[in-house]
Amino acid sequence: MLRFGDRVGVAISGGKDSTSLLYILSKIMKGHGSELIAITIDEGINEYREESIRNAEKLAEDLSIPLVVRSYKELFGLSLDEAMIERSERNLKVTSCAICGPLRRRAIDKVADEVDVNVIATAHNLDDILQTFYINLYSGDVERIRWLDPNYKTSSLNFNSRRIKPVMEIYEQELAFFAYLNKLPFQSESCPYMSEGIRNEIRTNLNELEGKHPGIKFSTLKTVLSISSGLTGTGNEKKKAMVCEKCGAVSSGAICSTCTTLDLVS
Repeated sequence: MLRFGDRVGVAISGGKDSTSLLYILSKIMKGHGSELIAITIDEGINEYREESIRNAEKLAEDLSIPLVVRSYKELFGLSLDEAMIERSERNLKVTSCAICGPLRRRAIDKVADEVDVNVIATAHNLDDILQTFYINLYSGDVERIRWLDPNYKTSSLNFNSRRIKPVMEIYEQELAFFAYLNKLPFQSESCPYMSEGIRNEIRTNLNELEGKHPGIKFSTLKTVLSISSGLTGTGNEKKKAMVCEKCGAVSSGAICSTCTTLDLVS
């Protein structure tokens, strides 16, 4: 995933996964001619995001890694809280995660371009990958299942960075244990909007299955990667990515989720 001389932007939310990733990369990249920059996106969730930003700032300072913090308000003109008010006033039938996710991905792309990194590292763990797979499976979004292939380019055509997921084979509970053992600062509160989507139900179901059949998550991950790489294709058969008609980003439809979201709540 990493090459000599890479300039790597690590998306750090201040939670256990991203703080663990930044800590690990800071250790293994020393002396390898590469550079780390931490990127934190402030979605604008009152009385929640402040703690995680402090955690990100503390860890970056302890590791002597530069940190760049940008907000939805700066990048898109509205915070997530303001988008939620707009959703309520207009009675929009869309979950907070469906609004936040596309904006966060685009925000990371924008900041990565701003600080001139050629690699974006995100802390999606094994549980995250499986949950995302089932969300897309249940919604019938085959195009997004293709995006789970680690070799598939999902950033905008206007941005030059490639995305990597170094902890995608690691269980969520193992990362939590790692953060605890290494005394890393991480978010203690859950997002107030997290219960709106189907992800929590999928998480619960997967955890119940893993409890009864240890290892089933990892074997499912292998299936997911096989499916996604098969959908993507290889060599001369590699399928061309769809792009958004508005912004040129890789998209699962004619208009990408970020442009759709901004049109909806702006």
